[in-house]
Amino acid sequence: MVSSTTAAVGPLRGWRWGALFAVVALLSGCMGQPPANTPAPTHTLAVGATLEPPTMNPSSSSAASIPQVLLYNVYETLVKMNPEGKLVPLLAQTWDVSKDRTVYTFRLNPAAHFASGKPVTAQAVVTSFNRIKTESGIVSSLVDQMAVVKSTEAVDDHTVKVTLNHPSNLWLYDISSTVGIIYDPAGLATLDTTPAGSGPFALQSWNKGQCVVLGPNRSYWGTPPRLDSVTFRYFLDPNAMNAAMLAGDIDVISNLQAPDALDQFGDPSRFTVIDGTTTGEVVLALNNARPAFKDVRVRKAISMAIDKRSLLDNVWNGKGTLIGSMAVPTDPWYEDLTSINGYDPSAAKKLLADAKATNLSLKLRVPTTAYATKSAQFVESALRQVGVKVTVEELDFTTWLNEVHGSGKDHPGGNYDMSIVAHVEARDLRRFTDPNYYFHYDNPTYDKQFEAADEATADELVPMMRKAVRTLAQDAAAVWLFALPNLVITKNTVTGVPQNAAALSFDLTTIANR
Repeated sequence: MVSSTTAAVGPLRGWRWGALFAVVALLSGCMGQPPANTPAPTHTLAVGATLEPPTMNPSSSSAASIPQVLLYNVYETLVKMNPEGKLVPLLAQTWDVSKDRTVYTFRLNPAAHFASGKPVTAQAVVTSFNRIKTESGIVSSLVDQMAVVKSTEAVDDHTVKVTLNHPSNLWLYDISSTVGIIYDPAGLATLDTTPAGSGPFALQSWNKGQCVVLGPNRSYWGTPPRLDSVTFRYFLDPNAMNAAMLAGDIDVISNLQAPDALDQFGDPSRFTVIDGTTTGEVVLALNNARPAFKDVRVRKAISMAIDKRSLLDNVWNGKGTLIGSMAVPTDPWYEDLTSINGYDPSAAKKLLADAKATNLSLKLRVPTTAYATKSAQFVESALRQVGVKVTVEELDFTTWLNEVHGSGKDHPGGNYDMSIVAHVEARDLRRFTDPNYYFHYDNPTYDKQFEAADEATADELVPMMRKAVRTLAQDAAAVWLFALPNLVITKNTVTGVPQNAAALSFDLTTIANR
């Protein structure tokens, strides 16, 4: 899943009128009103974010801005990923796995209800899982994650049995995220605008282009939230978001868009700075279907031409981690692979000459998030030094999703040579096994290594997955620029924001605002 919620800009130098006008306009349109006959909110939270969800349907778009708002807050899953990356019970109180690791038996919490008041039953789980496999318009990456499921059946009202085609180490982690959302079957027809979940919050209003307002689910079956109202406010101008935070008009910056602006929030009597990790790999994607990239020497040359350390220092103020492949430090199989195809412009020129690609001209199409646009300018300059001409084109995120990444049968994507985006879904190595995914990477050796690792025993998993991760690096399937840090700014009255972002959710269930 790709991130539309993180960006990077230069430091704020004074209060600009444009930023102030943007704040005023935003605030005037985002004062959500509670439903009739409900108490006025007393504990509220305003969260600054970058791009709003394009839809309220998590299964129809791969934009990370959707689960940022809805996952664990409005929608729930059988199991949940905690900030330490561990699986904990949510809708399922317990679960068992058969000795051959192909049958999972989940026992649902009998108290669980959807916001509609209907109970969360085993049949609702069956319907939710089956629709991923059978319904049209589902995001292809979700279909891939659920492809391992042979059958899902209701044993009784509160017991679900899921049978896999073969063992999978990653499947249980997958269903802690978007693919594992349990929907109220009665609300499936209107998911684009009206969520149908069982979480502690419910959608109160969506002012498109400005904000999403959540209110408490008054009939929530679990521990009630400590917030009466939460507003996600969307800022196209990152200076406006900083200005809103400094003025006290928002309570949280969900992921700081400019690490070089940290000093503005250095007063501990006003602000708390949270510096943790995320699952987001910032990837310079190579369209492996393009003739130039079918030659591994060209792919390696692109990687060798880029000084990733210098890029990180310039684009993200040195914050984050250089990684070298599709794994981040919180993954159990992570190892530092930055030396593979590392910075060596002389070697890059030789590889290009050997491949007869000395007059290469490429189009780099990126979404208008600042980490992508600033990285693109750095990449263009670096590749120019080795004789590769790069034309940078900046796209709004919806256009990028449709034309580059792909967002459904009417928008297959793939219209690019190179792109840059943060892939924020946890343990997303499976993307490189799908030649139809926008990477268009097709390597049977990697596919076999990945599948063998996914099916391996617990003792074999880490070394076998490391082998697959190393193959991606050696084959230069993409260029990994850096892993995103989790930089969150809060007012000092806000507590309970986790240090690490191990899931796609901006999880509100632990947060309070005094």
